[in-house]
Order: sequence, then C-alpha cells, then structure tokens
Amino acid sequence: MQLSLKWLLDPHLPLSLSQQCHDHPQPSTSTQPASRNPQPSTQPSPPSHPQPSTPTQPASTKLPPSTQPSPPSHPSTSASTQLGHSTRRVSAPPPQPSSSDSETPKELPYKRKGKTSLKPRKRGRGGSSSSRTTEEELRWHNREEKDRRPEPLRFIPARIPGPTVDSTAAWSPLSIFRLFFSTAVVNIIIANAHALRRLQAGKKYLWKVLTARDFYTFLAIIILTGLVHVHQRSDYWRKKWPYYFSFPSDRMSRQRFEAIMWSLHLSNPEEDEENDRKRNTAEYDRLFKIKPLYTDIIAACKAHFQPYQKISIDERMVASKARISMKQYMKDKPTKWGYKLFVLADSSTAYTWNFFVYTGKSEFTEGKGLCYSSVMDLLPLRLLGGGYTLFVDNFYASPTLFGDLSTKNIGCCGTIRKNRVGFPQTQLNALPKKAERGELRWIRKGKLLFVKWMDTREVSMCSTVHEAFSGQTVQRKVKQAGVWQTKNVPVPDAVVDYNQSIGSVDVSDALIGYYGVLHKTMKCSSYDK
Repeated sequence: MQLSLKWLLDPHLPLSLSQQCHDHPQPSTSTQPASRNPQPSTQPSPPSHPQPSTPTQPASTKLPPSTQPSPPSHPSTSASTQLGHSTRRVSAPPPQPSSSDSETPKELPYKRKGKTSLKPRKRGRGGSSSSRTTEEELRWHNREEKDRRPEPLRFIPARIPGPTVDSTAAWSPLSIFRLFFSTAVVNIIIANAHALRRLQAGKKYLWKVLTARDFYTFLAIIILTGLVHVHQRSDYWRKKWPYYFSFPSDRMSRQRFEAIMWSLHLSNPEEDEENDRKRNTAEYDRLFKIKPLYTDIIAACKAHFQPYQKISIDERMVASKARISMKQYMKDKPTKWGYKLFVLADSSTAYTWNFFVYTGKSEFTEGKGLCYSSVMDLLPLRLLGGGYTLFVDNFYASPTLFGDLSTKNIGCCGTIRKNRVGFPQTQLNALPKKAERGELRWIRKGKLLFVKWMDTREVSMCSTVHEAFSGQTVQRKVKQAGVWQTKNVPVPDAVVDYNQSIGSVDVSDALIGYYGVLHKTMKCSSYDK
C-alpha cells in the first residue's frame, strides 16, 4: 500500500524500479513462496508499448490514473519483492534494505529531482567554518562569573625610572634649559641665521653679528611673552603706565629683537632650496626647516628621563593659523586648528618622553593604519625597555595592536570602538541597552579581555593586563524614587586604571598652555608702532 501511494505521488518511481530489476535480474528459485504474490506468475507482464487504438501517441505518454490498466500495480509489488532478494544475494553495491516500511525517498538508490541535501546549506560570506563556530561559542559573561587574572608583566626598564641627571648637583635655570636646548643647536641656529641674513642683506632691518649672548637674551624675551601677556608685542618696550617693564628694554632694543626675529632660521638656506626642488616626491621632507632643533629636542627628552611603568599616548595640538597643508583640525581638543603632534608621556609625571609631528597620510606606508603606525613609532623598545603598560584611547586601540605589543612584553589598556576588527560581535548575554548603572559584561580571547560597562552610557574596554572584575566600586549619583542619591556601583579594573593614567598628555598640554607665546610669523610683518 505504501509503495502504491509513492507511485501515485511520484510517477517516475515504477519506471526506475523496473529499470533496476532489469539491470539486476533475480535468478529463478523454487523456494520462493507462491502465496506471497501469485499474480505475477499467472498474469503476463503488461506491454510497455502504447495501445493499438492510439498509434500516434508517444511511448512515454502516461495515461490518467482512471484509464490506465490495473496490471502495472503488480510489477511494482513484484519489483519490490525482487529488490529485497537481490539486495541480499547480489554482491554488487545494491541499495540498502529498509528496516521498516517507512523508508524515505532520500535513501532510495536513484536521484530525485529537486534540492535534496542531508546537510544544511552554508550561508554567508565564506571564510572558515571554524572561525564562525568559535565566534558562536563565545558569550558575554556576567560580573559574578570569575575571570582569570593575567600574569603580571616583568618590568625591565632600560634605565632606572626617573630623571637621569644628578639630583644632588646645584642646577640653575639656564643649566636645566641647556639640557634640552644644547649649545651645539644654538651654534647651528646662529650660523643659519647669518646665512639667511646674507641673502636678505638690506631688505628690512640693520643687521649685525648675532652672538650666543644675544641669542639667549632673545630666547629670554620669548619666554617672557609666555609669562606676561600684553595686547601687542611692542608694549613690552613701552615706558608709560601700565606697561613700564625694566626687562627687556634694559637688555635689548626692540629693533634688535625684531631683526633677530626676522632673520631667525633653523636650517641651512641652501639646503632648503635643494629640498624644495624635491617637492611632490617621496624624498621631500616637510619638516626640513625645523630638523636641527626638532631632532635635538626629541633626543634630549629621551636622554634625561626614564619613564615609570605606566605610559600613555595621545595627540597634542600646537595652535597655528598658518595656511599650510600640515595644519589639522580636531574638534574635541581645546585647540581646534594647528599642528598635530603624537606624544608619548609618563603617566605619573606627565613628562613628554617622545613625540613626532604628523605631516600627512603619505608618511605611513605599513598598511595597518595611522593608529597602529603612530604607536609603533613612539615605542623604541631598545631605549625604553620591557614590561611597560600603555594606555591609549579608542583612536589607537585595536586587538591587532594589543596582540602585537603583548608579544613584545608591552601591556595595553584602553577604550575601543566596537567596529574594530577582532572585537566580539556575539549577542549572547550581551549588555542590555537599558542596563542599570554599574552592570558589566566581559569576554576573554586568549590574552585579550573585552569589557562592556554601563556608566551614563556604555563604555567598551580592551586590556591585556587586567582581569574583568575584582570587586572595585566607584561613587556615582543614581536617581531612585525620583531622588538623586550617591551610590557605590561596580566598576571594572581596566576602567579604574585607565582613568588614572590616560590624562598625562592632557596635563602636559595644560602646563604648556600657561606659557602661550605671542608670536607673529614672517609673513605678518606689520606691527603697531
């Protein structure tokens, strides 16, 4: 009965079974019981050709079930019986016999039309299935679930942390200044100023030989302009109240100061012209005109101080209204327009240990982005040492950067953007959008720890030196029953250390901001008399 239903549902079934029985004929035997199906032995096989009354009908044309003769049902039964015996006697690979009468069509030895597959179809963009399985197995853990604490880094600085100069010696302000503004650089600047003045002879100011004493007096006036602010630079030489200053008028005239300012040049003018001819080529150096002082100050910053274990990297803006291509805009900084510097600072003292000026995208050719290249350029491990903990914001943080620095014995911690490559995208037990303040979720992937913490908004962190949660709390104002109350809320360890260590560059910027210098470039040569 079941095979008859299959034949009605699928008209190709009897034909394929008959074909298989023809390909594997069953040898005659006298032991087969005749009572199982006596009709096949007494009735002849139905003709495979069409009826004589319709000679124009093709042989493959099938009649409706109401007009077809009854004998075709018997060969299907006989074929199923012969198929069962042939699967037990023929040594060729036959179709496996069904253990029950409910054999499904996919187990039959013929191909059916349509999409029939035992395995689910893989969807998506490709890639290895193991990576997708690993991502699916990850889940966000609650605060109550214990995380393993990473092994502490072995702190191996290249030198003893702190100032490298003799702290017991009597240091004057000028001697400390000369540590960073060396005598060799002063001599180079004086020589280049004379070379430029020879090219500009008689153009604006009366010129006389610039000595080292005059140059230091000139620098002292520049520092004064950062301490005492007036409306115009000429006010420092006025003799009327309230601008009567004993210095600088008793040390240098205003005309002499303006002449030095006009002719001051850090690089060799002839070498400048040679560098200008390389413009729009890879050999062109945009910072060539400040290179003597630029490289010497960076070397001095590294030489006279060794950072402590916690360091940070951030951007610094030097205000400028110059119309040049290197000028950048940063909306989140107090100084919006100017030159952008990438700075590595000591977290405990806010000391600037290393920096470089950003000159454009063409400088970075590693293929891993500006955020990766800038960090690697600021970390000379031979001079710095190992075991440091670096704190960065979400502009720099990425799993690739943190993983590479971890192999070099440098720990990392910082806020991270959720669209970074490698950030877990699973939503299993993820932090709800309206979670309570202090709720957190975490995932560990090897040395990388990813944490989501709800403060006034969701904060995402990545670290290679912290565990997810050790019981620390922080005070926050929470509104309960319409009343604001101070409450201790749980906080991840990475957030606590990040808030304590990331602000070193901002502190350094604030200290520099107290000494802003009133400066006019050579292009703006008109001053009020």
